[in-house]
Amino acid sequence: MKVVVVGGGAAGMMASVISARNGDDVTLIEKNEKLGKKVYITGKGRCNVTNACDDVQFFDNVITNKKFMYSAYYGFTSSSVMAFFEELKCPLKIERGDRVFPVSDHSSDIIGALKRELNKLSVEIIYNSKVTDVITDDDKVTGVSLSGGEIINADKVILCTGGKSYASCGADGDTWKFAERLGIKTKDAEPSLVPMCCSDSFAKELQGLSLKNVSVKLSDDKRTLYDGFGEMLFTHFGVSGPLILSASSYIKESMYEKGLKLSIDLKPALNDKQLDERILRDFSKNMNKQFGNSLSELLPAKLIPVIISLSGIDERKQVNLVTKEERLKLVRLLKNLEMNVTGNRGFNEAIITRGGIDVKEINPNSMESKKYKGLYFAGEMIDVDALTGGFNLQIAWSTAYLAAGGI
Repeated sequence: MKVVVVGGGAAGMMASVISARNGDDVTLIEKNEKLGKKVYITGKGRCNVTNACDDVQFFDNVITNKKFMYSAYYGFTSSSVMAFFEELKCPLKIERGDRVFPVSDHSSDIIGALKRELNKLSVEIIYNSKVTDVITDDDKVTGVSLSGGEIINADKVILCTGGKSYASCGADGDTWKFAERLGIKTKDAEPSLVPMCCSDSFAKELQGLSLKNVSVKLSDDKRTLYDGFGEMLFTHFGVSGPLILSASSYIKESMYEKGLKLSIDLKPALNDKQLDERILRDFSKNMNKQFGNSLSELLPAKLIPVIISLSGIDERKQVNLVTKEERLKLVRLLKNLEMNVTGNRGFNEAIITRGGIDVKEINPNSMESKKYKGLYFAGEMIDVDALTGGFNLQIAWSTAYLAAGGI
């Protein structure tokens, strides 16, 4: 059977390997000069291959259309993915948060393992070629056409064209273009797992400061949209880091328009009373010092000037003269450092894209289009997304495995 796979990212490479293992004649078409350009930069160049958590936790981390993923995930779980790469002589390791990486810490080893297998299976790879259309005959796929005018006939086509994140890796919205021409419904593309912009002037002062073991809440004027604990980072434009990226998964683009409040609890392990007692102890140790010099054991140096300014307490005031009201105001500030979120950094800085092919258009047991026989979807182009930690790559591997197996 002749199978054409469009897109040489994580899903495209996996689909090509599995399809070829099943005995199909596979051609993989990639618009870039090499495979796996986005895989190369994932996990800060280390490639967070999957997450070794249990099945329940996996689905807890899928934000959009988790039920759609049942067949795909249980057909090719995280343990299956790990066994797959180990079999390809790419040893893996499990780190904090059950994140799985290659032992070498090089994403190129993951890509290399897949490429070796593709070569071993005699998969034809066409580089620097853009698929411009999926050719159909009534309700059946018959092939694809390339930008140079060439037509490649196929019995089956697996689309793995990704989202809109990281245009430098070739993401240019092909998914939505194909869908529009084929009359297939999609969900609008939106950046996800993306840093956020804040209007607060002090964000720039804190640029580069990373906070660990803090709690954040992201709210609109009615409710809390996200509540999490972990690590975050201040930037010249606002905030980033794992906590913020996860928070962005819950925020639709329209929600930014009215403005959102980010509340940071700098001392989540202490309640207000315990924190006040801690501050009193620090004050007693620094009885003859000015307020501005009394917070070094409580806060990172870079944060101290900002907290002093927001507290309204004169930095030259001796700590024994700081009133109870001033001290309680400081407690409230440390437990609720507020920032005004105005937007996000867009597709160029988003790790993934929310949206894509509407899951109602896809048979979840095979990844085949309900509208066209022989047309399959896999990876980021499907309207399924998850939090950071290897879950989105797991979605790519699982849907690709099922699409190839469905054939």
